[in-house]
Amino acid sequence: MSQEINNRERRKEAIKDMLRQLHEGKTVEEVQSIFRDAFDGVAASEISAAEQALISEGLPVSEVQRLCDVHSAVFKGSIEEIHAPADVSQIPGHPAHTLKAENAAITAHINERIRPLLSRVQERKLATQSLLPEIGALLAIDLHYSRKENLLFPYLEQHGITAPPKVMWGVDDEIRALLKDAAKLAAKGSAETEAKLTEALTRVEEMIFKEENILIPMLIETLSAEEWSSVARESGEIGYCMIETPPVWQAKAAAQAIAPAVPAVTSGSVQLPTGFLSIPELGRLLDTLPIDITFVGADDTVHYFSQGSERVFPRTKAIIGRNVANCHPPASVHIVEGIINDFKSGKKDHEDFWIKLGEKFVYIRYFAVRDEAGKYLGVLEVTQDIAPIQAIEGEKRLVSLA
Repeated sequence: MSQEINNRERRKEAIKDMLRQLHEGKTVEEVQSIFRDAFDGVAASEISAAEQALISEGLPVSEVQRLCDVHSAVFKGSIEEIHAPADVSQIPGHPAHTLKAENAAITAHINERIRPLLSRVQERKLATQSLLPEIGALLAIDLHYSRKENLLFPYLEQHGITAPPKVMWGVDDEIRALLKDAAKLAAKGSAETEAKLTEALTRVEEMIFKEENILIPMLIETLSAEEWSSVARESGEIGYCMIETPPVWQAKAAAQAIAPAVPAVTSGSVQLPTGFLSIPELGRLLDTLPIDITFVGADDTVHYFSQGSERVFPRTKAIIGRNVANCHPPASVHIVEGIINDFKSGKKDHEDFWIKLGEKFVYIRYFAVRDEAGKYLGVLEVTQDIAPIQAIEGEKRLVSLA
């Protein structure tokens, strides 16, 4: 047993060394030759451990992210098949099966719809704008990535696996940006569309490889039946990419173990300084507000979010207890941490942002929450689509007719 552990440690160190060599400028071909000489196969969990160790030792997430596509090319074809005794990814409705089904649909869309059109555009037999509907359809990949980031990554983090989610989320965002840029260029009929779209498709296909050979085996190794059941239940809150809504899978043994994470007591009332509310009243009141609210406690973890009918950003119960830094893309984590630090120090009490999201004009406000003595209790995030408010003109003094 000790020899096996030592071998795994040596393999992990060797993987780290290869990643460093890539970082220092060695070519993929040079590293591939070292890899072939040293390894017969490598487990997804060992790649994860190597990335985690590199980040723990101070290598920025952005650097590991930059290496992600390179080392996936090195490891391609060498990652061993790792399956649970019963391959849950073959069970319809199981989240692992859903991820693979979406990947198959994405691959089919690329190979059967986009690439044939792209070839005809490159041959100047079709206008560049003809690509736009198919690129637009592929933008639904955001739902696939959002489920990973908001449902699956939190559970990996709870099991101590933090580096792969950070790296993969960063790459997801790069793919999103490439596809959006390709769509904008196609709409303009730009000659740059072909190169941008080709790059985007390559990155999408590389991500599919990483999900199928690294992420999904890692998830199967790590998540419990109860956690998978929770993911399956919550997935519909975000939606699905290019597939019909799958049946909701639930582990039989998990049926009672995963009761909704809500207070058991639903009677009585909550006494507040200016009145009182029953627990059902309080929950529905917060969900009825025409804004989305999220509260992050003084421990920097998510304590609560409202569930209004039209959320601006996706939220699932999996984020409760999640560190707020892990709820944002790597590229924006420093902004979030800066706001929290300013609130904790008393330098600021609020911060506002506003962004365009399609037809929505989203107003995001952060407020420091303090007790009467000024002690910091946490951060309140308030999000609202203010486009309808901006469109208001004149006055309205009469009740609308039903």
